[in-house]
Amino acid sequence: MTAGGINPQVMINAIHREFSDLHVIQEEAEPKSVLLKRRAKRFGWMHALGQLATMIASRLGKGIAARRSEEIIHEHGLIAAPNPAVPVTSVSSLNDASCHAAVSAIRPAVVFTISCRILSSRTLAAIPCPVINFHAGINPMYRGQMGGYWALVEGDAQNFGATVHLVDNGVDTGGTLYEKRISPARSDTMATYPLLMTASATDIAIKAIQDAITGNLKPYEPAGPSALRFPPPIWTWLYHGITKKIW
Repeated sequence: MTAGGINPQVMINAIHREFSDLHVIQEEAEPKSVLLKRRAKRFGWMHALGQLATMIASRLGKGIAARRSEEIIHEHGLIAAPNPAVPVTSVSSLNDASCHAAVSAIRPAVVFTISCRILSSRTLAAIPCPVINFHAGINPMYRGQMGGYWALVEGDAQNFGATVHLVDNGVDTGGTLYEKRISPARSDTMATYPLLMTASATDIAIKAIQDAITGNLKPYEPAGPSALRFPPPIWTWLYHGITKKIW
């Protein structure tokens, strides 16, 4: 289950190499206006607009990020192009009845989520198998968004990495299955951290899926304080970029 994009497609293609009966359910991306209003309700409009400005500014170097993205994909022997051999069911939202119906029709042994909205309790109840998520961050310290960025900003580079975990009703709070810690290159930025984590962690995603299929899931509670992360507002992003060269 995914909202689509290069990072999920890289993971989809890697999983399909191991599991040929993969089926994708893809939802429409959540409108930016809805996301902005939700963040404004949580943080206030000034902070929410600052976060939006960061996302816009970080994409100004699109050409540089695109070249680095190609390097990452090539270095890991992966493919980012859609695979016509993988069936895709499109739904407006993974929390809609149409998604629930698709799950019933597909009858999956395991559901894997990546880059999608939070699944509602109703959706989770409609899935009769383990649900596993790929998270670009190390849980529980870097739950939510921009986990790699915050690890670097906080001087915690040893916890720059990804987590594959079970999905529950919280945000990245389900039991951890596997972790992968990596080191970003100097040329990596907020625009490429998630892809680097995704490309580096396809192996643990595949392991977790295999464990689910064979009934060998062994979730555990990782150590460390729990913190939910969000994108930095533009002033925070610029400060750390200028003073620490962390973009």
